[in-house]
Amino acid sequence: MALKQKTILNEVTFNGVGLHSGLKVTMTLKPAAENTGIVFKRIDLEEETIIEADVRNVVDTSRGTVLESNGARVGTIEHTLAAISALGIDNLLIEINAPEAPIMDGSSKLIYDGIGEENIVEQDAEKEIFEIRNKIVFKDEESGAELIALPDDDFSVDVMISFNSPVLQNQFARLGSMEQFRTEIAPCRTFVFLHELEFLLNNNLVKGGDLDNAIVIMDRDVTQAELDRIADLFHHEHVKLNGNKGILNNLQLHFSNEPARHKLLDVIGDLSLVGRSIKGKIIATRPGHSANTQFAKLLQKEMNKQFAKTAPPVYNADTEPVMDINQIRKLLPHRYPFLMVDKVIEIKEKFIVGIKNITTNEPMFTGHFPEEPVFPGVLQIEAMAQVGGLYVLNKMDPNKDYSTYFMKIDGIKFRRKIVPGDTLIIKVELLTPIKRGIATMKGYIFVGSQLASEGEFMAQIVENK
Repeated sequence: MALKQKTILNEVTFNGVGLHSGLKVTMTLKPAAENTGIVFKRIDLEEETIIEADVRNVVDTSRGTVLESNGARVGTIEHTLAAISALGIDNLLIEINAPEAPIMDGSSKLIYDGIGEENIVEQDAEKEIFEIRNKIVFKDEESGAELIALPDDDFSVDVMISFNSPVLQNQFARLGSMEQFRTEIAPCRTFVFLHELEFLLNNNLVKGGDLDNAIVIMDRDVTQAELDRIADLFHHEHVKLNGNKGILNNLQLHFSNEPARHKLLDVIGDLSLVGRSIKGKIIATRPGHSANTQFAKLLQKEMNKQFAKTAPPVYNADTEPVMDINQIRKLLPHRYPFLMVDKVIEIKEKFIVGIKNITTNEPMFTGHFPEEPVFPGVLQIEAMAQVGGLYVLNKMDPNKDYSTYFMKIDGIKFRRKIVPGDTLIIKVELLTPIKRGIATMKGYIFVGSQLASEGEFMAQIVENK
């Protein structure tokens, strides 16, 4: 069964402070129409600018992921996007009155729970999943970051982190399924090393930082006086030193590997900028926002190829067909030697994919041509038309008999020969909604990954008397 796109039923508002700006932030999540995607709207600007949550809009990753469109920015979005992605939300309007999302408690839990699993609603449009079909690798030699995407039956993430620190060295975290996100990943807070805090403040950053919304790691010996001085910089009450190294302000870690789990959370948020849900296994070593978003650009490039109109459908001979030859015979009146579809492997909202196996025993090869058998172009058109006919007839009243008839053929192109031994993967998509019994479609025939032929055709749907 095809998955449906999702949005939220009721709008949700979050109030907090921006981590780096220190501004008070109000962020309201609102339902959005099908195929909108996730978009931010800066309502504090004179011109309320829409910023799509798209990796192409990333302009800065130094201390979080920042998007920009038409001069308007929104940053520190990764925790919010991770929660939205984990909830399976496809379409959302996020109105925000500041240049960054609220930091909340430094995790995704308050966002996830604030939206609420019970507040998710399905829409009519089908959800398109980006399926990892080949190994995709990104490496950054300078930082040592490496991210890999592999084919898999579900979405999962493995993260390994390593810091040159006596307190935080090597850690590993794993998310086997998004169903584990709320309990295993969402509560994990951002972290920072103590020696970084003063530097960040001196560079006009972390104005909204608080010793309560981050795990502060002391990886060197500090005195109580130094700790008090840093607390004063954050306008925070003094924290009693409990040991010279470890976790500051006696925070209780949710997990022993909470930093690695938070890095995994960041990976999910950043990779959501690809624009579609991902089906595949992600392995990330020493990830960071820069590496994550550069990897997301690689994935998006591959995704665009996959969803291009001329992208070949995936054909797995082991998969059970949606229609076998007996079901096809019930819908199409054609019979030997003119039935040009052997099975249907996929039917979606706006397209269908059929298979035709070409053998040397086809009767047309007796004269076309005896010494160089070539599958005729006119029969390629017929094969596309029959697959299109199956798409249309499958939607009609099963208690009545219908036929489809050509009305127009246009834009036919033949790009390679089709010969015995070829398996034709025939994709036909609906170009416009069916009205008054008229269907306008475009068909493509692939042999392996190669486009063999294509064309548009119009057909009339007629009820048989």
